[in-house]
Amino acid sequence: MQEAFWQERWARSQIGFHQEKVNGYLRRHWARLGLSEEAAVLVPLCGKSLDLAWLAEQGHSVIGVELAERAVQDFFAERDVQPQIAQHGAFKVYQAGKLRILCGDFFALSCEDVADCLAFYDRAALIALPTEMRERYAAHLQAILPPTCQGLLVTLVYDQQRMDGPPFSVADAEVAQSFTSGWEVREVERKDVLSGNPRFVESQLEAVEEVVFHLARR
Repeated sequence: MQEAFWQERWARSQIGFHQEKVNGYLRRHWARLGLSEEAAVLVPLCGKSLDLAWLAEQGHSVIGVELAERAVQDFFAERDVQPQIAQHGAFKVYQAGKLRILCGDFFALSCEDVADCLAFYDRAALIALPTEMRERYAAHLQAILPPTCQGLLVTLVYDQQRMDGPPFSVADAEVAQSFTSGWEVREVERKDVLSGNPRFVESQLEAVEEVVFHLARR
């Protein structure tokens, strides 16, 4: 999954992963984190997700990270918002109010960039990556996040032999193993989503589950 793959997907508007409404899991489970409105939130591989705006509406300072500049431009254009644009290290930064999107490589993100983030939200980052990149992603995320941090993680579980990703299947055991050191991993919801996606049905999958985890540093 090289940069060119995602740049082409956005250039061709092949973005079936984009949701046209705020994620229901986010609405239902965000309050369990017990965050103050002032807490900053990191949203990796954010695309042009409506979830960014919802988090900002809750009072949070939101830091999104996105490789494809087309996605970032579309996010603000679709809201008729003119962001301030500046260069910060490896990132081109788009900012409007409490919402800031860093356009660039997630792996260039440093501890300093997310020092104020007391939470993260991952609906489509981990499942967008193949196995070896998921390992690197999880390791880097944990390395840069502050010691007191928690988050919501949404995964997909299905038979990878019947359908290849993205989105990729991420087993519960992989989540537990990836966040085993210093994290409490708690499943908060599991839902069968097979019938809601034509691609899943066409791939003759027998089951597809979305799983929501609450992760918190011990």
